[in-house]
Amino acid sequence: MFDAVRNNKRIVQIFLALITLPFAFFGVDSYMRNSGAGNDVAKIGDVKITQQQFQQNLREQQDRLRAQLGDKFDPKMLDQPEARKAIIDDMINQRLLLVEAGKQRMFASDDAVRQTIGSIDAFKVDGKFSAERYEAALRAQGMTPAGFEAQLRQDLTLQQLAGAVGQSGIVARSVSDRLLALQTEKREIVEFRLNADSYLDKVKLADGAAKKFYDENSKQFEMPEQAKAEFVVLSMESIGSQLAVTDAEVKAWYDGNKERFRQAEERRASHILIASEKLGKDKAKAKAEELLQQIRKNPGAFEELAKKNSDDPGSASKGGDLGFFGRGMMVKPFEDTSYALKEGEISGVVESDFGFHIIKLTGIHAAKEKPLADVKAEIEAELKKTGAARKFAEAAEAFSNMVYEQADSLKPVADKFKLSVKQSDWLGRQANPANGPLGNAKVVAALFSDDSVKNRRNTEAVEIAPNTLVAARIIDYKPTSLQPFDSVKTAIETMLKLKEAQALAAKDGEARLEALKKGEDKLTWGAAKAVSRLEARMLPPSAAQAVFRMDTAKLPSYTGVEVPGSGYSLFKLTKVTAGEQLDAARKKAMLQQLGNLVAQEEVQLYLAALRSRYKVDINQAALESKDK
Repeated sequence: MFDAVRNNKRIVQIFLALITLPFAFFGVDSYMRNSGAGNDVAKIGDVKITQQQFQQNLREQQDRLRAQLGDKFDPKMLDQPEARKAIIDDMINQRLLLVEAGKQRMFASDDAVRQTIGSIDAFKVDGKFSAERYEAALRAQGMTPAGFEAQLRQDLTLQQLAGAVGQSGIVARSVSDRLLALQTEKREIVEFRLNADSYLDKVKLADGAAKKFYDENSKQFEMPEQAKAEFVVLSMESIGSQLAVTDAEVKAWYDGNKERFRQAEERRASHILIASEKLGKDKAKAKAEELLQQIRKNPGAFEELAKKNSDDPGSASKGGDLGFFGRGMMVKPFEDTSYALKEGEISGVVESDFGFHIIKLTGIHAAKEKPLADVKAEIEAELKKTGAARKFAEAAEAFSNMVYEQADSLKPVADKFKLSVKQSDWLGRQANPANGPLGNAKVVAALFSDDSVKNRRNTEAVEIAPNTLVAARIIDYKPTSLQPFDSVKTAIETMLKLKEAQALAAKDGEARLEALKKGEDKLTWGAAKAVSRLEARMLPPSAAQAVFRMDTAKLPSYTGVEVPGSGYSLFKLTKVTAGEQLDAARKKAMLQQLGNLVAQEEVQLYLAALRSRYKVDINQAALESKDK
């Protein structure tokens, strides 16, 4: 929801990157100490982070990861000490900034909050802010306007403070020039790879190694829980499809709204325009009077005279024809004259802001009403929509109550509201849009709740979209289970052998590297290739880092790096050359990236200073607690 708030501002992006990453550079261990503050996870001065707040933040992070990773998400990944520390660091840094913002009396204004809300597309209908859409969108997220606006004001305040800090960073020209040169620098390298596979025949696993690994890492071999569910969907559309509209209702609505179906009188005219700005007012009028005299003598010459003399480029080529138009479509003098003429009649000279006109009325469409037969389908659709909106509002509460009160089955609510009970395939705890209504994260959370799993009760009615409710219940369930050892034995043995082969390749590679550094180069190197920091994707990340750390003072230079899962690579650096000059657009983009890095550093230093200014205590026991 807040993503729309955080777009298009460089410093905002920097800030967000900072507060969502572990702050390892601050030396976290130095201030982490058992404070003994009960269940409070941390304190920043007098500000507490409670266990409830921490667990809520933890759940929110889980929801984000679940949405991003889909079936690859494992809820246990955030139970790791590193992950929990990262989350509490994030919360501490936010609160440090809020405490400092309060001290500096920096608060986002009401106008800033209103403007930001008004700019969010999710709250708009036909490009305009809709209060109804705003409230519906918040309800779907389980939020109130007051809660959302408070969070938004906090976000904007944090942006304001972080922005002020980040914008203070300045990159010296000499530094930027040097960094750009390093980015474009070309390094010519050759590679010798020791593939892990080639060492497999040297690996001999100890008896029982696979079983030992299986026993010590059993969680890796667990099959996640799954469930099949049935569900019903109550929507405004489903209610609308059940509504019948009688002919009498259609006729009554038509009679009460005839203005809507009344087609106003339209007129068609041709004209000759002599523009005042082209000749001057007096000369333009004189020319128009002269043309009018010619037309009076020969009315049939109107079209030809329009083509030769009219200053209206849109109609001159068509003999002055403007087509049909209604009231309010032309400037008033032109409109008044056109509606005063009879069909075929030619006006005198008419002055407007554009110049002088000679008008010929060529057609009249009299005012008329669209017959009921022509608009019946339109009226029926509108009556159904209106009726569905009203009935949905009435039905929503009854639907929610019934799935709760008659929790052992969805059939009663389906029968009452004439809904079909649908069934899913096997589902996991991960929200997946491919699962339709059951892909909603809130529905999944409700479906896998203890009450739903153990007692097979209906979930609560969950709003997955405006005017759309879903209720579900589990009909089949597979708990988390451990795969039998025999089914994974071969895979474990293969993995262990590859791991040992990898270690052998690394050991051999390191020995060969030492020999190379002593001048013993007897290797058959691969083809030479030129790489730059801008093209580092040509190499594995670990290899790229090693190559660009090589000593260039004396060539050839050698380095080696372990490539996990692949083996070990040796590199020989043979030549270093300056890269090509960057075009203006690319240079600008790189300088902007550099500015972002400098701004990040400024914010990092600022947060480090705040951590030393305000006493920060982390209750290690509370942090490690898994109680929800």
